[in-house]
Amino acid sequence: MRFVAHIFYSVAITLVATLCLQSCSKDVKLQAAAVDDRAKMPLLDAHDVTSLISDSGIVRYRITTPSWQIYDMAQPPYWEFPEGIYLEKFNLNLKAEAFLEANYAHYNKEAELWHLVGNVKALNLEGETFESPEMWWSQKEERVYTDKQIYIHRANSIIYGVGFESNQTMTKYTIRRPTGVIPVEDEEVVEEEMEMESTETETSSDETIPADNNDTSTSA
Repeated sequence: MRFVAHIFYSVAITLVATLCLQSCSKDVKLQAAAVDDRAKMPLLDAHDVTSLISDSGIVRYRITTPSWQIYDMAQPPYWEFPEGIYLEKFNLNLKAEAFLEANYAHYNKEAELWHLVGNVKALNLEGETFESPEMWWSQKEERVYTDKQIYIHRANSIIYGVGFESNQTMTKYTIRRPTGVIPVEDEEVVEEEMEMESTETETSSDETIPADNNDTSTSA
């Protein structure tokens, strides 16, 4: 999924070029407000963006976001999705088979690191749903991790704990401190606990997950 980052940037340049062409065709003179710090001014500030991403002529992904900002002069450069992001993965029949969403997303372009905050949800190809108030996704290291609470919804049960690490496809994962397993009929209890944890989550700096003797490793 590393190529997604490059596609994001290509779409950004296309949108900027389109806006410039539209302005020229209408003979509108654009004036930019003075900016003390160029690093704080986004190259792109787009709204209600939906983009289909193809690979070898086949549609693979659909990205939807209410707000997308690119800060190209910041150090390091980054992209911000202040109102959330939603990503769908399609199979060859153009049916959605996986998704990733969050209330807020920040992408460090140099580190190729995503920071996802607020009601983060992911679905793997086996149909398992992963929920956490916060997740980090390192494209360079090809792993997803969090030190927050994690809930894994399976067909007949919900596994939950604190601390989580997985490969990018969410098929091989470890819960650092598992705290329990409950049947699906008690799902409302888990959802209430998640809402309480989500309100306490802060957009803190990256933290690696420490090793734990009580790790629970699972391969889907």
